[in-house]
Amino acid sequence: MRVTLVPSSVSFTEEAHYLQFLSSYIINDTLAIDAGCVGLFRTPLEQARIKHVLLSHTHIDHIASLPVFLENVYDAGHECVTVHGSAAVLECLRQDLFNDRVWPNFIAYSAQGTPFLKLALLQSGQPVELEGLTITPVAVNHVVPTLGFIIDDGASAVVIPTDTGPTEEIWQRANDKPNLKAVFLEASFPDALAALASKAKHLTPALFAEEVKKLRRQVALIAMHLKPLFRAQIVTELEALGLPNLTFARFGEAYEF
Repeated sequence: MRVTLVPSSVSFTEEAHYLQFLSSYIINDTLAIDAGCVGLFRTPLEQARIKHVLLSHTHIDHIASLPVFLENVYDAGHECVTVHGSAAVLECLRQDLFNDRVWPNFIAYSAQGTPFLKLALLQSGQPVELEGLTITPVAVNHVVPTLGFIIDDGASAVVIPTDTGPTEEIWQRANDKPNLKAVFLEASFPDALAALASKAKHLTPALFAEEVKKLRRQVALIAMHLKPLFRAQIVTELEALGLPNLTFARFGEAYEF
């Protein structure tokens, strides 16, 4: 399995490989988890290889480039992209995004024979088979309805909890995967901002360590979603924990499992 963390920094320096402002993952070049920046990455022809986009939740850093992506890959007369999300996410797309105010109503256009996208409902705990992958969406603990994802190609499985505070079910399901290879886990705020992290339902380094304890085996841990303003402090605090197999997300490059 190949997981590419999509860059969202406009800088062309080495630092751009580490800063994250928006969230998107590309799996095996044909499936995306979240659309914060997927529409800004690579060329339209390369983007057009992506046939499915699974949205974790409705916050702008996870859906910002979705309209741009759909416009980039539109090809009249050919199969369109399927956008998957919970009932809350799909309703947000209908009411708040593709509403002819924020963006043209691609959903209505698609129903009228101009196929920009298809919508598909995701339900927590119900796996879907897409592009040779089994993807299990699992509800996590965030301020809006949010899904994390367990992605399994048979040989390897990875967990992408997306945005979450302390949570349980996704770890229980992950522990049932003997082929689990990696977890991409957020650490949004430093420990000094624990009160803000609690209110926003995100993790700090201390909470990151507590979530890792819920895993029954050691796997690769890739720290994600470090708020750029606090990145250096969060890195220092995570490194001080001495967690085995911990690395920090590097964007624009593929991880292979």
